[in-house]
Amino acid sequence: MHTARLFPRIQAMALTAVWAYKLRSFFVILGVAFGIASLTLIVTSVDGANRMAMQIVDMFGPDAAFVLGGNIKKRAVGMRTLTLSQNDARRIRQSLPGAYLVVPMRAKFGLTIKHRAQNDQNVPVIGATKNYGEVWNWPLVEGRDISEEDNRQGARVALIGNTPAEALFEGESPVGKSIFINNIPFQIIGRLAYRGFTGGRGDIDNRIIIPLNTLTSRFNLDRQYFRALRVKFHEPEYMDVHTENLRSFLRHLHDLGPGEDDDFTILTADEVLKFLAMFKGGLSVFLGVTAAIAMLVGGFVLANLFSISVSERAPEIGLKRAMGAHKSAIMLQFLMEACLLTIVGGALGLGLGMGLGQLLSRLGILEIQFSWKAFSMAMASAMAVGIVFGLKPARQAAGMDPITALKGGE
Repeated sequence: MHTARLFPRIQAMALTAVWAYKLRSFFVILGVAFGIASLTLIVTSVDGANRMAMQIVDMFGPDAAFVLGGNIKKRAVGMRTLTLSQNDARRIRQSLPGAYLVVPMRAKFGLTIKHRAQNDQNVPVIGATKNYGEVWNWPLVEGRDISEEDNRQGARVALIGNTPAEALFEGESPVGKSIFINNIPFQIIGRLAYRGFTGGRGDIDNRIIIPLNTLTSRFNLDRQYFRALRVKFHEPEYMDVHTENLRSFLRHLHDLGPGEDDDFTILTADEVLKFLAMFKGGLSVFLGVTAAIAMLVGGFVLANLFSISVSERAPEIGLKRAMGAHKSAIMLQFLMEACLLTIVGGALGLGLGMGLGQLLSRLGILEIQFSWKAFSMAMASAMAVGIVFGLKPARQAAGMDPITALKGGE
């Protein structure tokens, strides 16, 4: 009978053999699973990094620059970080071409927020001038933004992020209600929309915004300097020119000579994308090497165990040959056994990779989601390992002399 007509029978015998040799099957499945898990993690991590990049750029805004005090690229010991002044903000607002919105900011971290019996700890409180929501492309779902009058008077008013709003008000509207920030009463005037993004300092929705003058006066901070400056420009297609103008203007305001490093750092959407591209590349290389090594190990485990299995199963192979089984049928059975094991290993590895991915998601590193691309690559790679590393043992089995095989392969 032709091999194709015997396919269902060969498949049944392959399944029986896989179940019969449980220890061999376990080690092969485990070896392949580790490789597929790494591969799954690569694909889902790169997809997650791409999503995160688009999300960050969308939130950051292609028409904006974020200036931080201090040169974060140098990170010199004892470097000043409060290098941006009220004069810088005023002069940029008045004289920098294309700039139409300038908002200085400073933050106080690790504060406790209370409302009646509820409290929320380690909440960042950010001081800012008017138009905080507009300058960060961050709409308010209710209420209003901080005004110039609020900042001028040092008013005890606040915008609340989604995380502390849920913790303190449990679904009720916070607008018009009072909270205590380190026992200082503030009235909520607006609630920021939910963003659902986790960054370097944790949950981005975990924040309270108050007027900058209120922050500096209530927490005894230097009123002349601040930590960061957000600038929005007209004509975002010329952001390279705007950024260079901003850098030159700040260097002039800070009296920096030609050979001196910047004492500030300018971040734009392009800078964010460059950083994420480096992160994604490093992640891909690291996990790629890990996956390649794991896949090779799994493949060699399969090849070695199947080679041993061929010798152990020599009488079975000899009997089949003596009863008229073709070499192609023997080879197909062993290849099918290898592929069955690697497919099971691939499925297990896919689940393991997604589980590790969820751990990354919970740690706030990346958002990992299931994708059919990861599934198809995992299954295709598992099949490839089964065929490539199972081919030699399959040929070895098919090439055995029936008489010698019946004698036990001696």
